[in-house]
Amino acid sequence: MSAPTKKPAVTEREARQVAEAAREQDWRKPSFAKELFLGRFRLDLIHPHPMPADEDAQRGEEFLAKLRDFCETKIDGARIEREAQIPDETINGLKELGALGMKIDTKYGGLGLTQVYYNKALALVGSANPAVGALLSAHQSIGVPQPLKLFGTQEQKDTFLPRCARTDISAFLLTEPDVGSDPARLATTAVPDGDSYILDGVKLWTTNGVVADLLVVMARVPKSEGHKGGITAFVVESASEGVTVENRNAFMGLRGLENGVTRFHQVRVPAANRIGPEGAGLKIALTTLNTGRLSLPAMCVGAGKWCLKIAREWSAAREQWGKPVAFHEAVGSKISFIAATTFALEAVLDLSSQMADEDRNDIRIEAALAKLYGSEMAWLMADELVQIRGGRGFETAESLAARGERAVPAEQILRDLRINRIFEGSTEIMHLLIAREAVDAHLKVAGDLIDPEKTLQDKAKAGANAGVFYAKWLPKLVAGPGQLPRSYADFHPEGHLDLSGHLRYVERSARKLARSTFYAMSRWQGRMETKQGFLGRIVDIGAELFAMSAACVRAEHLRTTGEHGREAYQLADAFCRQSRIRVEELFGRLWSNTDDLDHKVVKGVLGGTYTWLEEGVIDPSGDGAWIADATPGPAKRDNVHRPIR
Repeated sequence: MSAPTKKPAVTEREARQVAEAAREQDWRKPSFAKELFLGRFRLDLIHPHPMPADEDAQRGEEFLAKLRDFCETKIDGARIEREAQIPDETINGLKELGALGMKIDTKYGGLGLTQVYYNKALALVGSANPAVGALLSAHQSIGVPQPLKLFGTQEQKDTFLPRCARTDISAFLLTEPDVGSDPARLATTAVPDGDSYILDGVKLWTTNGVVADLLVVMARVPKSEGHKGGITAFVVESASEGVTVENRNAFMGLRGLENGVTRFHQVRVPAANRIGPEGAGLKIALTTLNTGRLSLPAMCVGAGKWCLKIAREWSAAREQWGKPVAFHEAVGSKISFIAATTFALEAVLDLSSQMADEDRNDIRIEAALAKLYGSEMAWLMADELVQIRGGRGFETAESLAARGERAVPAEQILRDLRINRIFEGSTEIMHLLIAREAVDAHLKVAGDLIDPEKTLQDKAKAGANAGVFYAKWLPKLVAGPGQLPRSYADFHPEGHLDLSGHLRYVERSARKLARSTFYAMSRWQGRMETKQGFLGRIVDIGAELFAMSAACVRAEHLRTTGEHGREAYQLADAFCRQSRIRVEELFGRLWSNTDDLDHKVVKGVLGGTYTWLEEGVIDPSGDGAWIADATPGPAKRDNVHRPIR
């Protein structure tokens, strides 16, 4: 019998309090998605579509041209897949091109690209090889450059950013063998010692960690005299004494990923390398991810574009029963889904990215929705491509080439994309994170009503405040522009398809979504946080409504600028019609589902009720602990750290 699962060192409530303390508490700027979840369709926040400045666009396009040439001539995706490693000369070539500093300001030696063009660059590189895209993304989106840009001192920026822009690869270290999305149980410590801290602990899944020169490390500082303590962020030199990369991990996809296990044993880190104050580490991490998460949907958009290209070319060449397979409805519907969804994903990405560049909107929900929706839909598109390719979709590119056919790595993109549903917040965690932000307004006025630790006096005060808020808010959810047939007439130009009806649907659905959320809070009150199935569907509906809005706004923008406007309207219309079917299904499943029954079955599974169902198979798993021992101490393995110079 296996050993019992290790119990968490903190209670569920304590874990939630840690996560809540790390949230940005206020909304200082408007948010389209936040308003959407509250039943307010603020089209004015995203339409007309914001545009980058001419200078930014010119600089971005010039770099993309250089990067495209590099990707076509210097990145050998087949070799990376075969050798499970990005060649040093490829990484050095990216350094010379300035790709390590795409998001770093020019005054520090970077390229100073906007978020829009940084994402276009990641989509391009990721299409050449996703592992290369992951290396650049982990370095700039969540590695040293972004936290320093947002929270670093001028001295830290002057010291580290020029290195990150040209020569040094960075990594972000938060996860531990027994700590994933619950950072309250973080075990790595940073004990103050004079003008330094002493780091001890083990970090898991350190993307870029095997080759990194600089690390952002999250560690717990013990509370003591003169030290506030708490989870804190540090910049650590990977060559420091006591830093050991104990293992280079291997995965089902992204075979060139330099991801490892890093041990810290009595590592001395100068206090000058601390990012922000003690205890601010999680807030720094979450704030960094607000825009950092946009890198994943960027590569998902690139994947969608490639899937569409292969689906088009293959489905025209392959004939069945006297005509190309594309013209058989069973295949054609898949191609339509890929085309329409790719259009919508790019619309969501570009809109969110441009809003991030302009910094006039709070995009924490938009970026999270882009990550959630992009990773889920890209996986579905790749799966459909494999199905369209049939047996050739399951066959490796190397095998196809060996027997004389085009080396199409369809099975590889499916494997490579799978991690995006887990990276930087799994789909399940993203559901909870977005749901928390979506109900923030409700918790601010009525949270004390459902908090068991609040006094009767506090609850009475909260009840009065909630009464005032809901007396004004609820009546506005009854009717709106979505019920007026001429609303959003700009989206029904002469000679084009009518998108205005889709926007009216979004407006009506946003109010319905808000009413559903309010009803659920009234029904379940303090138990609402346990209704993860319900919350996930609420978020998924919001994601679809956001994507529909972005698709329509992008189509109208392309029409007014004279770039494929008619075709864009067709794709937006197709996407919205497909999306509306999914939305209606999700609304139905809010109240008609098997959530309670599933919970009973799970209790039976864990209680051993159904072990008889597991009989008749062989478990090919090897021996070993479910979770590796992460006890602090000196390294017992050779250091496989491999800096690239």
